[in-house]
Amino acid sequence: MLIQASQLIGTPILSVQASGKIAEVTGIIIDPDSLKTIGFYVGGGIVGKSDANILDLKSIREYSKLGMVIDSDDELLMKSDVVKIEKVVELNFNLINLKVETKKGSKLGHVADYTLDSLDFMVQQLIVKRPLFKSFLDSELTIPRREIVEVTDYKIVVKDEEKVIKARAENEDFIPNFVNPFRKTEQDLAPADTRTPDDKDTE
Repeated sequence: MLIQASQLIGTPILSVQASGKIAEVTGIIIDPDSLKTIGFYVGGGIVGKSDANILDLKSIREYSKLGMVIDSDDELLMKSDVVKIEKVVELNFNLINLKVETKKGSKLGHVADYTLDSLDFMVQQLIVKRPLFKSFLDSELTIPRREIVEVTDYKIVVKDEEKVIKARAENEDFIPNFVNPFRKTEQDLAPADTRTPDDKDTE
């Protein structure tokens, strides 16, 4: 299941030991080499009482519509507690607002959001806001990760623009108007039809 990164912000961190919420997600820590989430910045709750404001992805027991479940607040870390996390945090890498262009140098826009796989929190799609002169035809592009060629501190390089647009057209799942999987649809909220086939035949 795909989750939009912007919708992860504010997700509750639930502790089994405390039997409730102890913090919430305030940011996402992504390794630029693999585009995989390795942890989350957290805040609120008991976090304000210590310097431990990072949740290692490995500490999450379960992720559901209720939030991210961990054993206890002992799972929360300082950036120096894990070498890999410390190195990535010091890079201060953030996908949002990175420029996106093709190998040929064509400007596609900048990253406005991105989607993650809820199983491993790997970046799956980039949602790119188009520059004004290209937004008349397409205000956003949704680029699958397989089209990404290079990631730097300043930009993301993808394959040719024609191939990116073709990949989008061929994959109906890659759409910018992401639907929150935890929000009930109008169909879900509608009362179920409990009539039997015989009842319907008599109408």
